[in-house]
Amino acid sequence: MTKLKPATLCVQAGWQPKNGEARVLPIFQSTTFKYDNTEEMADLFDLKKEGYFYTRLQNPTNDAVAQKIAALEGGVGAMLTSSGQAANFYALFNICEAGDHFVTSNEIYGGTYNLFGVTLKKLGIDCTFVNPNASDEEINAAFRPNTKALFGETISNPGCHVLDIERFARIAHSHGVPLIVDNTFPTPVNCRPFEWGADIVTHSTTKYMDGHATQVGGCVVDSGNFDWETCTHKGDSSLFTLHSSLPKFPGLCTPDESYHGLTYTKKFGKMAYTTKLVAQLMRDLGSIPSPHNAFLLNLGLETLHLRMKQHCSNAQRVAEFLSKDPRVAWVHYSGLPTDENYALAQKYLPNGGCGVLAFGLKGDRQTAIRFMDSLKLIAIVTHVADARSCVLHPASHTHRQLSDEQLREAGVAPDLIRLSVGIEDADDILADIKQALDQI
Repeated sequence: MTKLKPATLCVQAGWQPKNGEARVLPIFQSTTFKYDNTEEMADLFDLKKEGYFYTRLQNPTNDAVAQKIAALEGGVGAMLTSSGQAANFYALFNICEAGDHFVTSNEIYGGTYNLFGVTLKKLGIDCTFVNPNASDEEINAAFRPNTKALFGETISNPGCHVLDIERFARIAHSHGVPLIVDNTFPTPVNCRPFEWGADIVTHSTTKYMDGHATQVGGCVVDSGNFDWETCTHKGDSSLFTLHSSLPKFPGLCTPDESYHGLTYTKKFGKMAYTTKLVAQLMRDLGSIPSPHNAFLLNLGLETLHLRMKQHCSNAQRVAEFLSKDPRVAWVHYSGLPTDENYALAQKYLPNGGCGVLAFGLKGDRQTAIRFMDSLKLIAIVTHVADARSCVLHPASHTHRQLSDEQLREAGVAPDLIRLSVGIEDADDILADIKQALDQI
């Protein structure tokens, strides 16, 4: 069979039932799995064989959904986590340890900003925030000898800026480190970062992948393209040279004492990164989703390709309306030809980005609050990327822990309103926005 397209993968990938098995992915709601002799289980614990023995490490329901997401992204392996925050933490902690450093775009979700700038520092992992629109020279200057990764969001939350993935990948690889991209907002239906040089992709599956606000989850996907021993990307012609005889990523390239001296890159090749995620980090930290949550996520994935089209279509209409309303000060949506990210969106997101847009009203912070409090169909919720339209004022809600200076660094203006356009009838969404604007 020819290579399957994303719409087919959304429906069919991951679970391939054998003769007489359930057509729909079953929920394996079990903590443990039975074996007939001790040797079989011992081989599983030593990573000599594949199989299931405890759900904290692997579960058939979870693995089927992870395989579907890996197929959608074009990766070699994936692991589900209990939240998007956990996914970003695992993605970095899998290659960073105390004394290490990484570079990240400053245009990222507020929770991720705190994870990187505050919590990881308590673990001895430092980071430098850079403006993704800065020059190559400025971004290169942020790298250090102990830098282990570069991080960014395909479409930033909540600023809705588009990352120049290819440029970030080139910069990362020139320093011998992987590019990690949070691809939550466009999903692999609208953007596949691996095709532009990214090495690791993360998701908050809570958002569009679920699409119905029924479960909290995350996912880490590995492209299999980064050579952890030589620190080069497959097919990359960068001039990076590993000057030290010591490995840059010892966790992957030196023996793991907790597995009798097993070395992940030697034993598992392209699956080294994913295997370490599961066998070491998930074993020790345990941020697993329940099999039932994975089942619900899979239901969402089956219609992802349909919903994303409607989200983008509705958001385009809303953005066009807001851009012409005299009460609106500004609008950020990369589908608008006047948007500063329009050219990048045409390159990376030709079929549409997502249903989230950012805008500000003429007036002050209270103007934004009056507008939001006047909405009737569109709900004020912490969530985003739901089938139902929802709205949030980040400076007052998700980002309220940040100072004004940090807000500006993260690309969040005090008047920024994040509108997540759902899949309702666009005319009804616009009618609600119009009546709310009339109240200010």
